[in-house]
Amino acid sequence: MRIYEAKLSFHLIQEGPAEPVSNPAKIVEYMRGGFDELPLNEMLYVIILDRRNKPMGRHRVTIGTATSALAHPREVFRIAVASSAAAIVVVHNHPSGDPSPSAADVQITRLLKDGGRTLEIALLDHVIIGNPTDDPLGRGYYSFREAGIL
Repeated sequence: MRIYEAKLSFHLIQEGPAEPVSNPAKIVEYMRGGFDELPLNEMLYVIILDRRNKPMGRHRVTIGTATSALAHPREVFRIAVASSAAAIVVVHNHPSGDPSPSAADVQITRLLKDGGRTLEIALLDHVIIGNPTDDPLGRGYYSFREAGIL
């Protein structure tokens, strides 16, 4: 049997004062560059927040294919628990550019909302990032909070 030691490491991505991620536009700005490495794949990130909703960091949970990124509440909340986060924001991209949520996006959001309630770690929002050109609303993102789902 092999027994492993888990380590949590942080890499500096931004320096200076942290502003609360209080709306989807600020979340999109905070995620700038996060999807540049693999722009043709869906990726899911968790932004871990302190009690004042200031970001303490972001963690890429999964890299998927061009059309899906599998995620489970266990993986999403792992970094939040290890970092003593008060709240989280989940962010993923749609390489197609259209940020409209799929049925799977809605389902995982509901699971994460329930998981957060159990762990007492608030899910403040789930934001899907696309681009304004392919977005029917012209914004380039979809916010589950703005849509009233969270």
